[in-house]
Amino acid sequence: MTASANTASGTARRGRWQTAAEVLGLLGRHPGITRAAVARELHLSTSTATEVTARLRELELITEAPAPSHGRGRPTTLLQAHPRGPVVLALDLRQGGWRSAVVGLDGSLDAMQSKRHRSRRPESVLSTLREAVLTTQHQYADRLLAVALAIAGTVRDNHLMQASTLNWRDVDLNTPTADTGVPLLVGNDATLSGVAEARTGAAAGAGTALHLIVEVGIGGTLIQDGIPASGATGAGGEYGHMPFGDRRLVCPCGAHGCWDLETDGRALARHLREPEPDDPYGYAISVLSRAAGKTTAKAIAKVTTALAAGIAGLVNAHDPEVVTLGGLAIPLRAAAPEAFEEAYADGLMAFHRDAPPPVLDSAHQDDGALRGAAALGLDHLTTEPALAAWSEIHA
Repeated sequence: MTASANTASGTARRGRWQTAAEVLGLLGRHPGITRAAVARELHLSTSTATEVTARLRELELITEAPAPSHGRGRPTTLLQAHPRGPVVLALDLRQGGWRSAVVGLDGSLDAMQSKRHRSRRPESVLSTLREAVLTTQHQYADRLLAVALAIAGTVRDNHLMQASTLNWRDVDLNTPTADTGVPLLVGNDATLSGVAEARTGAAAGAGTALHLIVEVGIGGTLIQDGIPASGATGAGGEYGHMPFGDRRLVCPCGAHGCWDLETDGRALARHLREPEPDDPYGYAISVLSRAAGKTTAKAIAKVTTALAAGIAGLVNAHDPEVVTLGGLAIPLRAAAPEAFEEAYADGLMAFHRDAPPPVLDSAHQDDGALRGAAALGLDHLTTEPALAAWSEIHA
């Protein structure tokens, strides 16, 4: 074969896997998408769409079923994840416990589990997650191609730099997949929740979206075309540590005046002159569920005002099309809507006020981080190298 023929052949292979990856990406965002819709979205000819989907069937990546008939015209088919196709194990590690799901190429969460920590020591928690990985690998064998972990903390290169909710610092997170041959993909839980909202939730279709979630402190991410702005080292999105708060307060992160300290149960306790809670999230839930006396209502309004003012500042900085809220941010706004709207409007630059970005409740509230971890894993599965490797095994 000539050099030019080799180049042409290599180009064709790369093009084929790129198109296949794009088709599977659409399936993850739109389970049950029709072949005709795939062709429209990717600007493919009918023959190319047919060829690519046939190849994906041969590789046991997808199956096809007839789409419901809507009168005359050429029938089309629905794309579905193959029952023997690759899977991801998605994990969501939280303060009190962890959750898991096995995820196919269509993004569906199957075999979901939820367990409490036996101990919150890093070695104990990571050992338990390793047991879950080994059990899943035993069940799915070489179909398990990635483990994706969402965790509430600052992550860099699969190391947890710090997590105030778990009281962990400088922890190597690779234990769950060590010696398994399965890659571990780790992301901040708030960032991954934002990915889930941008892909299939309240921010779907927005080119630029800001997602914020309040639990213990506030985290979030800026999503552009479905991808989080992660920063130079992957530690971007630590909005809770912007100096929007009282400079006299020292955050567990080491900085002064963090926004974190103004937006959760710790802030509510200060305003109510009560001791700082051991469980700020649970404390906030209990305050929000109380009969709203004057003192409680005033404390909630102060925290809601701090939340909304900070959101306005981020809107001024990032200019998103939409803002989505998760966690405690939703009941806080619902408990003091006037305070929220006033602080949000007051904080916006004048040109934003005529048509401010809408602030929406997230669609994936309880499982946003788990779905985001699933998306992280599926992004890995649908890369050209991963598809080429699967092809070698299943040719």
